[in-house]
Amino acid sequence: MLRTALIGYPATGKTTLFRLMTEAHDAPRAAHGKLEATLGIARVPDPRLDALTAMYNPRKHVPATVEFADIPGRPSGTGADALLDVAAYRNADALVHVVRSFTDPAIPHAAGSVDPRRDGRAMEDELILADLAVVEKRLERLAKDLKKSRTAELEKEQEILLRCKPHLEHGSPLRVLEIGGDDRRRLRGFQFLSAKPLLLVLNVDERDLAGGLDHLLDRHGLAEMATGPLTRAIALCAKIELEIAQLEPADAAAFLADLGLTASGLDRVIRASYELLGYISFFTVGEDECRAWSIPRGMAAQAAAGEIHTDLSRGFIRAEVVAYDRLLARGAMAACRDHGEVRLEGKEYIVLDGDIINVRFAT
Repeated sequence: MLRTALIGYPATGKTTLFRLMTEAHDAPRAAHGKLEATLGIARVPDPRLDALTAMYNPRKHVPATVEFADIPGRPSGTGADALLDVAAYRNADALVHVVRSFTDPAIPHAAGSVDPRRDGRAMEDELILADLAVVEKRLERLAKDLKKSRTAELEKEQEILLRCKPHLEHGSPLRVLEIGGDDRRRLRGFQFLSAKPLLLVLNVDERDLAGGLDHLLDRHGLAEMATGPLTRAIALCAKIELEIAQLEPADAAAFLADLGLTASGLDRVIRASYELLGYISFFTVGEDECRAWSIPRGMAAQAAAGEIHTDLSRGFIRAEVVAYDRLLARGAMAACRDHGEVRLEGKEYIVLDGDIINVRFAT
């Protein structure tokens, strides 16, 4: 399951978005002075799966999913230590920071004024400080361990953390630090917050939707933050999303068209979170079920078969593969075969986004 944590300060619209995306109704709770997260599952919108379902009319339609965790908003400056106590932060594969850009006198901002740049930077600083506390504590422990026994692994870990420490002290998140693959794998165990992919969600006034994302980022001084490595940004209006959620699908589509949008903000948040994690979808189709399967980009066919069932990976022989656009154009798998568009691929074949796969395997 792909895991994403929603973060943000109070009165940003974060929990409203969470409930709309996941159809969850229970609000986050605070217990024993600690923050607790509410979990919900969001279906990843994919028009390709919808088209395949219309083609096969299966008994089941199973989209890819992303787990979202909603964590109660805290006023800025309440301390980075609180972040370390929330498992949903540490366990998340990516963070979604909902930043308030809308104005509403009836909903006062916790800091007294609406300032997206201030809030974006303040949250980034909290993530960085939380990571710095972990680095400093681990370096202290490593210094003691290395006095007792010097091993290559401990020395390598110390070397990497000594690279991270000044980077964090200068106020830079670890996601922008250039670290090799092996070293980055060593850091994963620390679950550093500022190393996680980050999606900035600007919750704007309705009048700002037509201005475009680039204009909004420039206006609020967030362009540099939003275009860094492992970082993306989108803009939406939670007030509009509430209205759309109450409409029938046809009316909702017409409403979006009037706003000049092709997809709701909720769909864009879910889809952007999925893509930010570096995942793609392949499909299995048939009269029983049409399903989207989530895999990391670059996964080989045998490993992808294991996502369907471990037996398919163990007994993998070949994968029958056809591109989505070819099947859609032909209208049937048999027609694709007649035109030589169904390929037999081996276990090392790298699965592409949109591949439709049938696995041949030995029992």
